[in-house]
Amino acid sequence: MANPAFSEKTFTKINFAQEYGDVMTVQSTLTKVGILLFILLASSAVSWIGLLEGWSIAPMLIPAGCIGGLLCAIVLAFKKEWAPQLAPTYALLEGLAIGAISAIFQDLAFMAAGLTFGVVLIMWFLYKTKILQATQRFIFGVTAATGAIFLVYLVTWILGMFGISIPYIHEGGKIGIIFSLVVVTIAAMNLIIDFHLIEQGAAMRAPKFMEWYSAFGLMVTIIWLYLEILKLLAKISRK
Repeated sequence: MANPAFSEKTFTKINFAQEYGDVMTVQSTLTKVGILLFILLASSAVSWIGLLEGWSIAPMLIPAGCIGGLLCAIVLAFKKEWAPQLAPTYALLEGLAIGAISAIFQDLAFMAAGLTFGVVLIMWFLYKTKILQATQRFIFGVTAATGAIFLVYLVTWILGMFGISIPYIHEGGKIGIIFSLVVVTIAAMNLIIDFHLIEQGAAMRAPKFMEWYSAFGLMVTIIWLYLEILKLLAKISRK
């Protein structure tokens, strides 16, 4: 699957034979998504203010948030039953990083946030009306495209360590803007798969803690989408 934190294998690796009591529902999962978004926005506001006010710890918020969020995601990959504790922690840490990043772009960040929520709502509408469905062909295509983007970013990161930059795609010209538009589109397509997996988990009567894990999985995609939209707007503003 495209989202490494949230795939079809996510539910097949759970021991359904164990008695967990309450089971996962779509409505309760969406409630937990709302809770995680609130935590993310609250911590983002704190780091935003911290960066603008010149707090001494402000420069460390981005690396600390990113590394802390990554560690939470890694632990959750092996300990999904810890999701009720680690999913909110992930949202808190990622919020610190995103708030500091957003403060750098200021007005563009507000526009990116609005566009992100708009895209999420549109994709939910397209999914619920079955205009877009997570068929096996759709999933394969989105997975392949997401994997290709990951490889491009990985190569960019490795080359950057040696002072080498890939031309055009990370710049503000036409090629860079088109590249970002493609990435934003693929990130949005991942939302369709996430919605499908949430409904699939509820249909399989997954244990209650999977609501938190599923909310975390959706948050990973939403955060990626926001950052890509912010990057796109930054490229357009430099054009």
